Order: sequence, then C-alpha cells, then structure tokens
Amino acid sequence: MQLTNEELKQKIRALKEKLSVTVVAHFYQRDEVFEMGDITGDSLELAIRTRDNDAEFVVFCGVGFMGQSVKVLSPNKRVVMPKVACCAMARMIDSLYFDDSVTFLKGYGIDKEHILPITYINSNADVKAKVGEMGGMVCTSANAKIIITQALKEGKKILFVPDRCLGQNIANQMGLRSCVIGDGTNPNEADIICYNGFCSVHQLFSVEDINFYRKKYPGILIATHPECDPAVCDASDFVGSTSQLIKYIKELPQEQKVAVGTEFNMVNRLRAKNTYVLSSSKPECPTMNETTLEDLYLTLKAIDEGAPINEIFIDEKTQKWAKIALERMLAL
Repeated sequence: MQLTNEELKQKIRALKEKLSVTVVAHFYQRDEVFEMGDITGDSLELAIRTRDNDAEFVVFCGVGFMGQSVKVLSPNKRVVMPKVACCAMARMIDSLYFDDSVTFLKGYGIDKEHILPITYINSNADVKAKVGEMGGMVCTSANAKIIITQALKEGKKILFVPDRCLGQNIANQMGLRSCVIGDGTNPNEADIICYNGFCSVHQLFSVEDINFYRKKYPGILIATHPECDPAVCDASDFVGSTSQLIKYIKELPQEQKVAVGTEFNMVNRLRAKNTYVLSSSKPECPTMNETTLEDLYLTLKAIDEGAPINEIFIDEKTQKWAKIALERMLAL
C-alpha cells in the first residue's frame, strides 16, 4: 500500500530524530521535499553551511554537482542523495571538453599559460579540478563579478565555463568584450571567452515574454536570473542570483507586481500575490524535480538499516584540485 505524503513526512521526521543526519534541500526542490530540509538555500550556501554541521550523514536533495561540492568541501562527511539527478548544464562539459576548449584557444595562439579558467559552480568535480590545476577558481552567479574582477588582474584571457549566458551577462555589466567558443569570433578580441553551455530552464524566458507582461500589467517589474539570455537580462529591471532574487522580491511592497525569470518552484514560494512566472510554459527544472518524498524516506531508511544508498565518492586527485578551486573563491 502506497503511503500518502503526510505519512511519508511523519516517517521522515521520525528517522531524522533517530539518526545523525542533516537533510539539505535546494531552493528548486518540490515544495514537499523542500519542507523537509534542515538546511535550505542555493548550492554554495548549502555546501558551506553543511561543512559546519556535526551530523555524520548529509542527505542532499538536489542535483549531482551540488552533492559533490559538499563532499569536496567536507571530505570526511558521508554525503548521500535520494536521487543523483544530473544538471543539464553541468553535463554539457566534462574534463575532456574542457581540454578541447583549451586546445581550441591554442589554435588562435593563446597558450595554456595565458589562460585563466573560471568555472561556474554548476559544474561537476572533474571540471572544477581541471580549473584548479590551471590556477583558476569557481564562481557563483552572486559573486561572478567579484571573481572576474580579481581574475582580470592577472592579465590573462578568461575561459569561462560552462554557462555562456552568465559569462556574457557579467561581461556586459563590466563593459568587457565576450565571445562564445564556436561563434566565429576571434577569441583574441574578447576579454572573456565563454564555453557554449546553458541552462535549459532559463532559456525558456524571452524578450517577448517581458513585452507581454509590461503590456498586460503597466508598472510591473521584471526580475531575472543571469543564466537567462543576455537580451532578456538587458530588458529586465533587476538581474540577480537565486538568493539576490529572493531578497529583492521579498522587499517589494505587496502591491507591486513582479514577473520573475527563474525556476517555478522557487518563484511559487516567494509571495502570496502579485508574483508571476515570466513564461507561457511552466519553467520547472526536470532533474531538480526528480527527488520525491518517497526517495527521501527510502534514503533515510537505508541509512537506518546500515546500507546507505547513492553515496557520493570522489577520487583523491579530483578532490584535491576541486577543493583548491573552491577555496580560491571562498578566500575572496
């Protein structure tokens, strides 16, 4: 007999009290899973906060690269995931594609020694490790401008992976030149050379959507995530990371209408009224929504039975260099 959501929640709460576990949930998780989180937030915030947590097990409700980030920063913790779901953007690049990008730039006379790589935190540990070995670092959507400002001081070409939109949007904000690998532009003419990756959810938002909402609701504000296309961000009233969007929107007067360009589950929890999703379709991340209450319950049950499932392991070399790349960012 299948358990109801309320029955599952009761069993989850009982196991959480019994076990040395911390349940961690990303903002984009289903509401019922998010509700079970002891720690909630965006990907880097979750990795940092769990580092200072005393529980033996971290049960991470999110996508694979996020669980890896927790393990990289806290190698002695046991990290398990109800679903090791794959972020589409993170899957667009691996260590081999990263090496191919470096080789591509060499074809334009840009040697490896003159490249400083920066990877968005939405990348797997093997890419973070490659970046760390080349003297580069990780960034988030909230601190990308700070990280790039620091990186420019080294006088090298910045190779930004994997999200072209974030790289281009930060370049636009800073008055820098950018290009995307394979777009026909000579990378020697760009300050920031972007890998051609993207977030499938944030690609759903368009300038046409913005025009529709502005026409339907005069005076409405448009707030978008920098993973959106540069044309969308340029037409917005506010552009910010997940945590910055939450802060901006929650500080608006209740009567102020706002259309938000980011993942549906998070937007749906922001305010009771006058908040709209900037899309004609439901911008729901399919992999973030793979994790269910039943998955969480079964994961906790497996820990209780002494046979944890979906545990995250990272080899020693990848662990070392990925951690260095993350710690360079945290030092700033």
